[in-house]
Amino acid sequence: MGADKLLLPLAGESVLQRTLRAFAECLDVVEILLVAPPERAAGLSLPGNCRVIPGGAQRQDSVWAGLQAAAHPWVAVHDGARPLISQEMIRQTIATAVQSGAAALAKPVVETLKRANDSGQVLPGTSDIDRTQLWSMETPQVFSRQMLREAYELVRAGNHLVTDEVSAVQLLGQAVQLVSNPSPNPKITYPSDLALAEQLLRS
Repeated sequence: MGADKLLLPLAGESVLQRTLRAFAECLDVVEILLVAPPERAAGLSLPGNCRVIPGGAQRQDSVWAGLQAAAHPWVAVHDGARPLISQEMIRQTIATAVQSGAAALAKPVVETLKRANDSGQVLPGTSDIDRTQLWSMETPQVFSRQMLREAYELVRAGNHLVTDEVSAVQLLGQAVQLVSNPSPNPKITYPSDLALAEQLLRS
């Protein structure tokens, strides 16, 4: 992105500020732990129920740091770079987790999936990937604090590298209920993502 993507402007406020506001205005959220370098939070208008926790080198290190500070029995982990998350989907994912034990927001894969070689070529005789049971993972991902703590203890003990909390919880042999999200919830990664988010907000 050429800059800290979380601090880039999006429809009049920063990406991270918009993400924080979505959770601050959700009545089901008791406390917000912003796991980030203090300098990233310096220019933000932090909600009254928000604390800043220094993070780590990897995502999993930051989640672990947040877990050490969390007091509530349920924890929702969300990417700050997903500023379009709706309060409705936050609430629904939390409710599903409380009912089933663990839940994560996701979208069913609808695009045709191809397998290509290292040169980006789809070769003759290569079959399509069956997308029937494939989902694209999003956040929030919600678990009991105890379950997520035990999962990350396994991650740390085994030096595993995980890219989301569902992967960590799978190490426990725990099923996670997916919540289908009909609303746009893009992760801001490239400049085009920011432009798309701006268009979605305007519409």
